[in-house]
Amino acid sequence: MKCPKCNLDLMPTIRHKIEVNSCQSCKGMWLECRELEQLEDEVFDLGEHAKGTLVFSSTPTTAKCPECNDLLKRFRYRLYDLEMEFCENQHGYWLEDDEDTRVLELMKKEEADVQRKLLTEDKWAMTLQHMRSGSFLSKVRELFR
Repeated sequence: MKCPKCNLDLMPTIRHKIEVNSCQSCKGMWLECRELEQLEDEVFDLGEHAKGTLVFSSTPTTAKCPECNDLLKRFRYRLYDLEMEFCENQHGYWLEDDEDTRVLELMKKEEADVQRKLLTEDKWAMTLQHMRSGSFLSKVRELFR
């Protein structure tokens, strides 16, 4: 496989406990679809359904997929300020130097945000339940007497 940026051979490399193919020149890396999922799962434990949509929209690039030579498409990773490229034939994703570390940071933040939202929803449900209780309603009635 050739680097979509430098056209040099990609070499197997271990990054964050995952074997990926990387370019020795530009330090970019090719992750197959399952490898990107594995990377995210290193820090995100809430399941695929909680991750959100990966690609909302994309634009064509001039870089070619290392596996099928079709043109890659550029997108904003899960609508964050991280742009990467993917093969429409679902061969994988091209990440620039150290963008895999950025993916980990974003997924940690996403998991924390989801957990915070769940905690907030639980607290709101408890507040509503308390407001519907007889003791709360009687206290409100007494305020207006």
